[in-house]
Amino acid sequence: MALSTLRIIGFILGLFLITLAASMLLPMVAMLWYGHHEDIGAFLWSSLITFVVGLALTLPRRPQNAHLRPRDMYLLTTSSWLVVGLFAALPLVLIRNLSFTDAFFESMSGITTTGATVLSDLDASSPGLLLWRSLLQWLGGIGFIAMAVAILPLLRVGGMRLFQTESSDWSEKVMPRSHMVAKYFVAIYVLFTLLGTLAFHLTGMGWFDAVNHAMTSVSTAGFSTSDASLATFPKATHWVAVVLMVLGSLPFVLYVSTVRGNYRALIRDQQVRGFLLVLAGVSLPFSLWLWLNSDYAFIDALRIATVNVVSIVSTTGYALGDYTQWGGFAVMVFFYLTFIGGCSGSTSGGLKIFRFQVAYSLLKANLQQLVHPRAVIKQQYNGHNLDEEIVRSILTFSFFFTITIGFIALGLALLGLDPLTALTGAATAVCNVGPGLGPIIGPAGNFSTLPDMAKWLLAIGMLLGRLEIITVLVLMTRSFWRH
Repeated sequence: MALSTLRIIGFILGLFLITLAASMLLPMVAMLWYGHHEDIGAFLWSSLITFVVGLALTLPRRPQNAHLRPRDMYLLTTSSWLVVGLFAALPLVLIRNLSFTDAFFESMSGITTTGATVLSDLDASSPGLLLWRSLLQWLGGIGFIAMAVAILPLLRVGGMRLFQTESSDWSEKVMPRSHMVAKYFVAIYVLFTLLGTLAFHLTGMGWFDAVNHAMTSVSTAGFSTSDASLATFPKATHWVAVVLMVLGSLPFVLYVSTVRGNYRALIRDQQVRGFLLVLAGVSLPFSLWLWLNSDYAFIDALRIATVNVVSIVSTTGYALGDYTQWGGFAVMVFFYLTFIGGCSGSTSGGLKIFRFQVAYSLLKANLQQLVHPRAVIKQQYNGHNLDEEIVRSILTFSFFFTITIGFIALGLALLGLDPLTALTGAATAVCNVGPGLGPIIGPAGNFSTLPDMAKWLLAIGMLLGRLEIITVLVLMTRSFWRH
């Protein structure tokens, strides 16, 4: 790889670190506002260290006659998430005296919007720490939207070329349009966050809790300001969280289309309709099942089931009670829901709805071909032809997605974890959901008691899942590093 390319990547990483350093000022403001001065020094030193390193990377300036090729985006994408995760861990080490393993696990869980945590006693934590966790998830959410829309289609990862837009083309000709689309993304994301903050406050949350939960709901991330998650807050706030989680799970490209005059963009999209159908098709029957098998009134059963289903399918990870205590049927339902995910170009993780829809389309076409061997069956999805390259990309991603979960689960079992914790821990990390199942990492527990090696393994799983597996795996091939 050329030195000029590495200099460009270093320059961009420096800009990311300077942005991260500036973000560390916000928790300091919160601590000054609420009178918690004891942790200000931790954020001040972390911000200074991060800023100095970022400045050192940007001082050489960007080479004038060098440009990033599509293959260079693999290294930039992976290194940016990794470097930001490393420096974002600094305040956690200094505030809570966490080991760097725990701090990195928490920060990687934050920027990948996974929501798995090693922290407890959140209700007594400083406002600066709580805001920093939420801010990491909020920044990670908008970062993934940009990557999923502009970079992954360009890299032809996991069938994402189905959703290629003008922002996916890095040629000089369309850069002004790409910048305009990016501004729309940020504006819509901020608008959802502000409206969510107001809605949370009007339904019973204090302003500080409302800001934090708005950020972690829109980013489908799941960090809360309380150990009991949403259960701490009034019932009306639960429905606000549902709306925000759904909004964060829909394609932001379609929001831009709606703002620009195509008011039926969301309604007509096959992926959006499929996602909403899954949510309704699971939440309503599950609410009825919970009502019949518990002492809840139907309206409470509907609320509790809907919050938990939307939280898991959208890969947010909020918990409203310990659903692992509802019996084996509920445990299996939530384990299956872990893999689904939201829409492409949203903040959610998982396999994504469109891959299930494409798989169904392929199965249907294959069955028709068996009945009518000589028929020419046209395969389309959302108005796009399913050519061989897209199908191959989806199959490759799905295979390695499953294999990654399997290998991480085996590694966790080798470290002494029980099968349920190992399997669901691997699945929730790669799918970026947050809580697993069982008494250790379930909705009523956390990841603090796991061995350090298990935390590193899960952090790698979070990164792999957030970056769609192939983006990271390609860096491990010899051919990538050849000149």
